Amino acid sequence: MEHTTSRPVALISGAASGIGLALALEFARCGIRVAAGYLSRDVHDYRPAAAQLEASGGEALWLDLDVTSTLSVNAFAQRAAEHFGRIDYAVANAGLLRRSPIGEMSDEQWHEMLDVDLSGVMRLFRAASHQMQGTGSMVAISSIAGGVYGWQDHAHYAAAKAGVPGICRSMAVELAPRGIRCNAVIPGLIETPQSLDKHNSLGPEGLAKAARSIPLGRVGRPEEVARLIRFLCSDDASYITGQSLIIDGGLTVRWPD
Repeated sequence: MEHTTSRPVALISGAASGIGLALALEFARCGIRVAAGYLSRDVHDYRPAAAQLEASGGEALWLDLDVTSTLSVNAFAQRAAEHFGRIDYAVANAGLLRRSPIGEMSDEQWHEMLDVDLSGVMRLFRAASHQMQGTGSMVAISSIAGGVYGWQDHAHYAAAKAGVPGICRSMAVELAPRGIRCNAVIPGLIETPQSLDKHNSLGPEGLAKAARSIPLGRVGRPEEVARLIRFLCSDDASYITGQSLIIDGGLTVRWPD
């Protein structure tokens, strides 16, 4: 693919699987170049994702990224800017999900969760704000667990996800004079490797059971969330900032049976 600095560039954390990978593929379809962050010690090997993105015709720079480390995040954004010549979008998608009843939860478990799922958002947005030279868009991934509902045995996760819209609202106000928008996406039940983990999340059987409570009759797909994020990054969303958009098939508006 011909290298040019004229096409937009997006930073994505947690790009090796799930919503992050779907978004990288969606951006590639739209001609947007991607700096794709992956965690080298994660169970999801980034190489199959990189091969899938390359096969789609996308242009990507894959970089090891630990969102708990300021040095790692700053280096990620700087290397992307140096490689592509610009940064237009930043999507904070990297996340951790662990089950732990509050009575058994250690301080270390609490802090680890918030360090990834909440502070990691701040670190990526902070680093991106230094590299964005013109207008741009930032999007962070929250969850209906915390963003809307409570979730037993997941107080640390829900607390982190509840904080994400607050970061986005404040960043929207602070960065508006520069023409940078910031929004949160609140996914409902989406079939990803994370939600299919039956130990820490619902697992396949739990997802299938939960689907019966969703008005559209099914759980969501990662690419459906990716299309919403792409819209929020586009000029079609030029007057949307500081908002939290729920994408859940109608789950949160259904009257309980």
